[in-house]
Amino acid sequence: MPVKLQSGGGDDHEEDARIEIVPLIDIMFFLLASFMMVSLSMSQIHRVNLKLPASTSSVADNKTPPIHIAIDAHGVITWDTKIVTPSEITERLRALPPTEDTKVLIGADQDSRHQAVLSVIDAAKAAGVEKVSFETKHQEP
Repeated sequence: MPVKLQSGGGDDHEEDARIEIVPLIDIMFFLLASFMMVSLSMSQIHRVNLKLPASTSSVADNKTPPIHIAIDAHGVITWDTKIVTPSEITERLRALPPTEDTKVLIGADQDSRHQAVLSVIDAAKAAGVEKVSFETKHQEP
């Protein structure tokens, strides 16, 4: 039922009040876009802070995102910021759906021990993962 407005003057001209929806829709889309941009800028990648060794022969691989396992300078092994042991790595890799594209990316600190790196490689191989690679910084020749 339309709202009828009476003018304060002497004429009996009646007008129907209208609410324009188009500007309201424009404002809602603007707010939606603003909130989406703010929420995207607030997301952060949580990773272990490592000093990666440099390599001139490194190649970027941007196909399937690998499983990232980090080893810090003290030999602490983390998977997605959760501290794990080599046996837990094997169990978690076996629990994943088996695919040929399963990749493990090892990010080892340049001061980490060789034994810690080998234990992660052995854990991945024990789970049946054949694609294991190392994360490095690209160094210009």
